[in-house]
Amino acid sequence: MSLHIDPLSVSGSKIEGLQIINSKMVTEGRGTVRELYRQSSYSEILPNTVSAWNQVNLTRTRRGAVRGLHGEAMSKLVTVAYGSAFGVYVDTRPESKTIGAVVTVGLKPGIQVFVPQGVCNGFQALDDNTEYLYFFDNEWVSGMSGVALCPLDSGLGIDWPIHIDPNNREQISEKDSKAPSLHEILNLQSRENHNN
Repeated sequence: MSLHIDPLSVSGSKIEGLQIINSKMVTEGRGTVRELYRQSSYSEILPNTVSAWNQVNLTRTRRGAVRGLHGEAMSKLVTVAYGSAFGVYVDTRPESKTIGAVVTVGLKPGIQVFVPQGVCNGFQALDDNTEYLYFFDNEWVSGMSGVALCPLDSGLGIDWPIHIDPNNREQISEKDSKAPSLHEILNLQSRENHNN
């Protein structure tokens, strides 16, 4: 096989600041090299507020299981290292022009999503042992500010590829299945803004 280079490319989405990135890939007879991050290239894509990744996590998730939707006080660069996933992103930022918008992205190795602070991130693994990789610009700490949103909220209009049984703890955590709906979060934010 001859050398083939797929350049880094990026596209926006209907959520302000959420970017879908096709990472640079070099493929030849031995296989593929994916460039997951290069400061000089990504500095033109990511906002100036992201200057370094302070924590990197890798989850391994069984087929059909869901993680999220969580929007902490950290920006994230997410991708799949192995397998595939159905990525879901919901804007819950009170001051955002795109609050309430939902974006879904089919994730496989080489496709990344930049998730701004306050945008909820979640996914469903489409293959056994899917490895989902997170780069965080802040370290996670217990009690950090953020939003948890129920991935089963029918108001989001998410068509999950694999049916989710809300009582199956191997498929969805109790915490995620009992998180508030988007409507409840927006009402709470509205009351908080009204009281300030």
